[in-house]
Amino acid sequence: MARIAFEQMDKRYPGAEGLAVDDLNLEINDGEFLVLVGPSGCGKTTALRCLAGLEDISGGQIIIGDRVVNDLPPKSRDIAMVFQSYALYPHMTVFENMAFSIRMRKRPKPEIDTKVREAAQILGLENLLDRKPGALSGGQRQRVALGRAIVRDPAAFLMDEPLSNLDAKLRVQTRAEIARLHQRLGTTIVYVTHDQVEAMTMGDRIAVMRDGVLQQVGTPKMLYEAPANRFVAGFIGSPAMNFLTGRVRTDGDRVSLALDGLDMPLSGRAAATARTRGNDSELVVGMRPEHFDAADSATDGTISVPATVEVVEFLGNEELIHANVAGNDVVALVPASRGMAVGDNVTLVISDSVVHAFDPTNDAVITVGEGRASPARVSGLTPN
Repeated sequence: MARIAFEQMDKRYPGAEGLAVDDLNLEINDGEFLVLVGPSGCGKTTALRCLAGLEDISGGQIIIGDRVVNDLPPKSRDIAMVFQSYALYPHMTVFENMAFSIRMRKRPKPEIDTKVREAAQILGLENLLDRKPGALSGGQRQRVALGRAIVRDPAAFLMDEPLSNLDAKLRVQTRAEIARLHQRLGTTIVYVTHDQVEAMTMGDRIAVMRDGVLQQVGTPKMLYEAPANRFVAGFIGSPAMNFLTGRVRTDGDRVSLALDGLDMPLSGRAAATARTRGNDSELVVGMRPEHFDAADSATDGTISVPATVEVVEFLGNEELIHANVAGNDVVALVPASRGMAVGDNVTLVISDSVVHAFDPTNDAVITVGEGRASPARVSGLTPN
């Protein structure tokens, strides 16, 4: 196992505007499963390739274990990488594919046989060792690629979107296998994906990146419940968080958010945050679809959102409702027993304790009791 650290790491490609990775500060603990997640072009794969030694860094340093590895070639970094492409040798059997890297290291035949068969047992490949890749399913090929990495017994595994080529059912199955593999081996894993569901279900911690900048690092629960900014809030969680932008209205004890043609009363944390912003100031509130329900009116501790149903997606025991709220599309995940239909005028209610507030000038989260927003750029930190 190995501790991994990025310290003020930059990566710039010749001729490109801006940095592909900008001042990355991130520490990954021994035995941790850390997921780098973000949209295409955010710098997550570039950071992984720099860690692997496949790209030279432009500034800062990378540490694996107790060594600065900036100038070490990939073969000397004691890491194993699993790519999106299986990259198996088609003319070799499963055994030969898995054994290839340690054969190149001139290891004794008994050791090679033992390591390959141990890895095959972990991955459920014992009965497939004599087959060639053309006779395997996509999920089996991906397990062979994992096995090829396991036999090297590296200090860390680096995985670059290894499930992208699998269908939906196999993705669910294989991500569970990778999670079990990590529990069994206890080896440090750095895993890159654009799929936030993968990130939420697999990672001990998640590092969210955007435009080369690390936005927030934390456990899945922490990022879900306490996002540092609007980007993280919208990226983590499925379906994505709803955002409504309006102006704060204060009248004595009453606090509301004025939208286009709708005055939405606020309470609890949302009201306290709005009051610190001041009357007529602009405010963005965020509400997750799964936190909504339907009711006749708001009760103590809830906020009501009048809406008109435009689309109903039946999901079995739940329905995904797309509704119009003062010209905004709001998505709500409600029990199918509510029986909503297109055209219905409904009242969506949400607990005021799970409503988030953001500063529209920089998209940073606003903490209750603060009159200003937290910093927009959060590198390696989580909100208090």
